[in-house]
Amino acid sequence: MGWTAAGSGRLVLGAGGAAGMTTRSRTRLTNVRPAMTDFISVPFYDLLQENGHVPEIRKKLPPLLAGVRRSVLEIGAGTGLITTSLAEWTPAEIFALEPSAGMRAVLLSRLSSSPELLERVTVLACDALSVELDEPAEAVVMINVMYALEPDYRQRLWPVLAAQLAPAGLLVFTWRTGGPPAPRPLQELDSRQVGRHTYTVLSEILESDEEAFRARYLYRVTDGKKVISEEEITGYAYRPVWEVIQRELVSAGFTQAEGAEHLLAWRLA
Repeated sequence: MGWTAAGSGRLVLGAGGAAGMTTRSRTRLTNVRPAMTDFISVPFYDLLQENGHVPEIRKKLPPLLAGVRRSVLEIGAGTGLITTSLAEWTPAEIFALEPSAGMRAVLLSRLSSSPELLERVTVLACDALSVELDEPAEAVVMINVMYALEPDYRQRLWPVLAAQLAPAGLLVFTWRTGGPPAPRPLQELDSRQVGRHTYTVLSEILESDEEAFRARYLYRVTDGKKVISEEEITGYAYRPVWEVIQRELVSAGFTQAEGAEHLLAWRLA
């Protein structure tokens, strides 16, 4: 599903991240995992995600939100590609959490073009572990966030989200099977033409263990064969297996509901 770190997305949670981190591995990746990593170069995000996860989510998420009318908490709103779609699918008030200032700037710019969205969408700049709504939400949506959550952070997040949900509230998030990818050399993931310039993203998997992997991303802008700019980001990502996710969510008070391909749905018990 696109070109991003865990094969699924980007980081959208708050302070304590390790964007651009180049710490060397010590015996096991589990010994050096940062809480969060952001592999995304903001200027590339909208340009490439419209070819990545967004079309699939816009097709498969709406049926899961049928019946949601009052409020939705979106963890990791990014630039608002899914936020604006949520506003189309449901009449609910939307709380869009996005701690990245760069992403949030694009999100607010997108909202400013629609007075109706400005009335219905509240943008939250806090870390996900600090979110506290005035009233419980009917649904929590987390698109392409899982890969960015270090295991301890992820385990602490589930009870926080449960506390923000109404009874029988819905939690929906993207997830992929198979554990972390194996190491592989640098390869091109996607590119887009903008006038005379080409925006290209490449990545390689440097190492991996049972849940974590270290990846290197290269964001390149070229004019023909001339390289205009290049940004390199190296960090960690996570892909927990099903048994781990199931155990954590059950412990946090959730029961599994019917989801969709690459989208898990759970309800607060």
